[in-house]
Amino acid sequence: MGCNMSYQVIARKYRPQRFQDVVGQEHVTQTLSHAVEAKRIAHAYLFCGPRGTGKTTIARIFAKSLNCTGGPKADFDENDPRCKEIAEGRSLDVLEIDGASNNGVEQVRELRETCKYAPASSKYKIYIIDEVHMLSTAAFNALLKTLEEPPEHVKFMFATTDPEKVLPTILSRCQRFDLRRIPVALIAKHLTSIAVKEKVTIAPAALHAIARGAEGAMRDAESTLDQLISFCGVEITENDVLSMFGLTAQSQLLELARAVLGGEVEQALRQLNELSTHGKDLGRLLSDLLSHFRNLLIFQVSRGDLDLLEVSEAETGVLAEQSQMASADGLTRIMEVLADAEMRLRDATSKKILVEVALLKAIEARGAVSLDTVLKKLRALRDGETGEAAATAAPARARATASSPRAPQTEMVAETTLATPPAFRAEAETVLEASDPSAGRTEAKEVPSTLDALWDQLVEKVGAASKFIQAYLREAHPVSLTPTLLTIGFETQFEDHMVVVDDPRNHKLLQAGLAELGHAGCQVKFVKAAAAPGRPSRAETAPELVTTVTRPTPTIATARSAAATGVVAKEKTGPVPVPFSKDDFKNDPLIQKALEIFKGQIVEVRA
Repeated sequence: MGCNMSYQVIARKYRPQRFQDVVGQEHVTQTLSHAVEAKRIAHAYLFCGPRGTGKTTIARIFAKSLNCTGGPKADFDENDPRCKEIAEGRSLDVLEIDGASNNGVEQVRELRETCKYAPASSKYKIYIIDEVHMLSTAAFNALLKTLEEPPEHVKFMFATTDPEKVLPTILSRCQRFDLRRIPVALIAKHLTSIAVKEKVTIAPAALHAIARGAEGAMRDAESTLDQLISFCGVEITENDVLSMFGLTAQSQLLELARAVLGGEVEQALRQLNELSTHGKDLGRLLSDLLSHFRNLLIFQVSRGDLDLLEVSEAETGVLAEQSQMASADGLTRIMEVLADAEMRLRDATSKKILVEVALLKAIEARGAVSLDTVLKKLRALRDGETGEAAATAAPARARATASSPRAPQTEMVAETTLATPPAFRAEAETVLEASDPSAGRTEAKEVPSTLDALWDQLVEKVGAASKFIQAYLREAHPVSLTPTLLTIGFETQFEDHMVVVDDPRNHKLLQAGLAELGHAGCQVKFVKAAAAPGRPSRAETAPELVTTVTRPTPTIATARSAAATGVVAKEKTGPVPVPFSKDDFKNDPLIQKALEIFKGQIVEVRA
């Protein structure tokens, strides 16, 4: 009547029978082989890993190597009667126990009683407990003593997909082996050999799709191939795989990724609509997109090292092309958007809308600027100093300090700078470019004959870039001039204003002005110094108002308040009477606004 042999599924028919047949777990099989050859066999082993990666298979092969005729031997004959008994589950000395259904303390007590007896015909009595994490806590505790000091003829082999649920006291008594997900390329290669034996023609793209859908589980891939053979017969194409499992074709996936990277909103939404209409699994689509952008990032960071990637040959060229379409930061932000959408998709009612929004966000994210970058730019604007200015000003200041050390009383000057207004920066850079010797604009100009005349012309040139800085320089006076250094002094009552003007950008601005006046290469230094004999004090001639504000950093607050309220007046030639009322000054709306902003108070008002 019928055939003598019942049908056997591919996963069982082609189950590995020796260590060398196991795919993708060489780190485990080699270690066990060497342990057998060196006679270093422990009493308990724990095999951990995802489903379908070979945990129970390796345990059975290890049992064969221990109980084979003439064993233990790593290279045993799979046709040996004892090995065949183990493979077929008929061996009295190799007992496979399902931890899920035998998880009570009574079953473990029974195991403890039976393990005392010697093996029937083999060298060892071996217990293989699958899904050992399903044992109850009481069952684990009942097993502890036997597991730690079993009889010499007993070996335990545990398999689990969730090692975190196994008690630490059990883990510490076992040699643990973690099995990995099997790479796509190895799964595809193994399926090819099975297809040849089964006399089935299968397209390489279909093999890759099956391997990709298996997510590293060889058993899942073999079951899928078995199902496809039943569905398609002896010839399998990629479309058969995609239609059966709702997967997206690799070409469609790559086109969708290109649309995201190119910012093509309409194209991305059209492709998503087409995939959704044809019943593609949107969750799987997001997962595949995420994997592709991950591959792009790794390809870009590793400079094209394919050893870190699991991609087909057709994908390699696309990675080289698309990795140029976005930066590493952009790819990272795209992955963050897709990962967030993947996490929320399982709870979403309108899954298509959620994926559409995720694609739009990914397109926006590819060119977004990170918060760290924005903060760095704001910090640079606050300091009023670009990298080039910092590189130029630091050596200049060092040379100035070395050539003319400051007096002890001037060491109070801090390196604090004010935030420079954008308008001033633009004007200052225009002046600097005009005075740059490399720009070819160093035409001869009339050189001032005296230090005072040079100073007046220098202050006027600075005013072209910033009236704000010019007002503070009018409170200063030139002290001395050498071929390499101009010393600028502030009287005692104006020494707080040195902090405002003594920063690298203003140094560069003054040096540019000196170069235009015939003193190229001359540095600048600010000191506290009284006016020279015969020169009127700036306190007597300056018609400005000075406001002292109580703040943790009074000099900066004073400068900002003065700039905000406009009380710094331009110096006129000779004393100019200014109508002034202390009450009107204190009640001025601008002064009140400045006090509110800087949380200060007026201590003294002087004319």
